Amino acid sequence: MKARIVFVICTVLGTISALAQPNPDRPDLCQGAYFTEAQGAEALQTFAKTYHDRATWETRAAMIRKGIREGMQLPDKPKFAPLQPVRHGLRKMNGYTVENVAFESVPGFFVTGNLYRPVNPTGKMAGILCTHGHGADQNNRLMEYTQQRCATLARMGATVFAYDMIGYGDSKQCTHKIPGALKLQTLNSIRVLDFLTSLPDIDTERIGVTGESGGGTQTFLLTALDSRVKVAAPVVMVSAYFFGGCTCESGMPIHKRPTHQTSNVEIAALTAPRPLLLISDGKDWTKNTPEVEYPYIKTVYGFYGANDKVENVHLPAEGHDYGPNKRATAYRFLAKNLKLDLNKVLRNGQIDESPNTILEPVALQVFTTEHPRPNRAVVGDEAVAALLK
Repeated sequence: MKARIVFVICTVLGTISALAQPNPDRPDLCQGAYFTEAQGAEALQTFAKTYHDRATWETRAAMIRKGIREGMQLPDKPKFAPLQPVRHGLRKMNGYTVENVAFESVPGFFVTGNLYRPVNPTGKMAGILCTHGHGADQNNRLMEYTQQRCATLARMGATVFAYDMIGYGDSKQCTHKIPGALKLQTLNSIRVLDFLTSLPDIDTERIGVTGESGGGTQTFLLTALDSRVKVAAPVVMVSAYFFGGCTCESGMPIHKRPTHQTSNVEIAALTAPRPLLLISDGKDWTKNTPEVEYPYIKTVYGFYGANDKVENVHLPAEGHDYGPNKRATAYRFLAKNLKLDLNKVLRNGQIDESPNTILEPVALQVFTTEHPRPNRAVVGDEAVAALLK
């Protein structure tokens, strides 16, 4: 049996190597459009030959998880600093509040973001991590579409934390594309989970995460690695042929290991049997999701008798964003699976975001003259990179 497994692995690696379009400077990395569309679909067929039921899938799943941790050099027990959260600037809006928050991740590095909470909550609340994608002005946490998402989810009864990618928003201790960006952002996401679950009124069995593009990558990676995430909604990111174009997504060898090749489709499938929503569109690398990526992941869910836990909503006329239709889709999915009150944001049966207040970026700023970044913060690409060793 062992010899057969080795044979299958070697056959798969050989087949994928023949398909791949590697970076000659980093042949261990799978970056950007590493496959053509056809090659990505063929790769999934090749991966599927390595398992046939729940037990054999879980053997592969364990190998993929191990490969992610080893590829990003992520220890089983990271040496985190005490959170020591700083919270200020509380503002009461129509049905929700917003607060500016920072806390320590690895010693010397701070996670920055905004905490949205419902007004007058009753009982324990769901917690939702809101990640964001890449944008030209590097203020995605502060943009209208992110504020809309967080405010609406808070009005539905969730406590929501929107946080910066490194190099974005208030997170300016280093630039975005440092070599260990993937590791640092994953560590930060784990620390956000720690922060949310430390709040006394959070139901730790109702934790979700959602984000678009690079935030979609953060969504499925965190979900794959941390079982505290109970519901995931990666938006416009899960692709059989595209592996993420940024250092923070594919800059470390998590897809190609000595034992196996994988793709973001299988990493997303590691969510099974927890609820998973794939939101895709017709104008980016998720254009084939209904025919390629979704059926593959649904097969994995079938091994758990959980086909009803995975969904795909495809918007063929739309592009690469987290726009109103995508948000409405996510709201309904998260409401159903995190027990939120969708009725609080409906008007004539439709999602109504008009009660939300879009604040100026300065109002959401974490580090200010009155609340400066702590002196112990490590600054500079080399200094921050040294924290990760």
